[in-house]
Amino acid sequence: MDKNYIFDRLWDNYTSQNPIAQNVYDLFISEGEDVINDHIAFRTFNDPRVCIGVLSKVFTDAGYELKGNYIFESKHLFAKHYEHKDDKSAPRVFISELILEDFSIEFQSIIRNEINKIPVSLLKSDEFIFSGNSWGKPSYKVYEMLRSESEYAAWVYVFGYCANHFTVSINHLKKNNTIEKVNKLLKDNGFLLNDSDGEIKGTPEEFLEQSSIKSGIIEIEFQEDKYKIPSCYYEFARRYPDENGDLYSGFIAKSADKIFESTDFYKP
Repeated sequence: MDKNYIFDRLWDNYTSQNPIAQNVYDLFISEGEDVINDHIAFRTFNDPRVCIGVLSKVFTDAGYELKGNYIFESKHLFAKHYEHKDDKSAPRVFISELILEDFSIEFQSIIRNEINKIPVSLLKSDEFIFSGNSWGKPSYKVYEMLRSESEYAAWVYVFGYCANHFTVSINHLKKNNTIEKVNKLLKDNGFLLNDSDGEIKGTPEEFLEQSSIKSGIIEIEFQEDKYKIPSCYYEFARRYPDENGDLYSGFIAKSADKIFESTDFYKP
């Protein structure tokens, strides 16, 4: 599957489900900016049927290779990031998985029962990364139970397999070419920033600065009723040259840890 086709489909799914993402994109375009994607991210579980290795296959088949491993102890996550072997302008791919064994037996049972509902043919297909929630209409009671142990898991339970976020490369912006300018533009236009541990995650000394908006609130039809919950978000990244003079291409675990909280439940 061609990488451009993959990202185009993921973008279409991302913006159709999350109008706030399209609004952010349109804001930068209205500023005369070229919006280049730094990376996308996926969420999953360490169950072997849906683990990082399963989700990454469509990308490795399209020319991507593993570049980094990350551990998030407080969130019980493991992650890997991938880059294209030949096309250095291609977006990075960041895939994380929740370590199920760190959670309650009830929690593990719920997740594994939902995974049991995914057709085996879909799990083995390149279509899996576009499939969203393939286990059926979620229960708000279950969503709340999962959220009490892991906001991350609750999000995956509702939305399934799709791009959790896209990321504007600040390095490619002309007018809004610092993270401070980007954050001001967003706030001036009514977007809420993820301010967990500050609006800016990372420093130039760490070669990466990141910020993100809080996920847009959308209405989901649960089994019990319709409820409004956070969906996907948009991230912003500025990269700096490392000790070798090359633009840093990895991720900072303690920064990404706080970026994950962009999908945490909140009431606007």
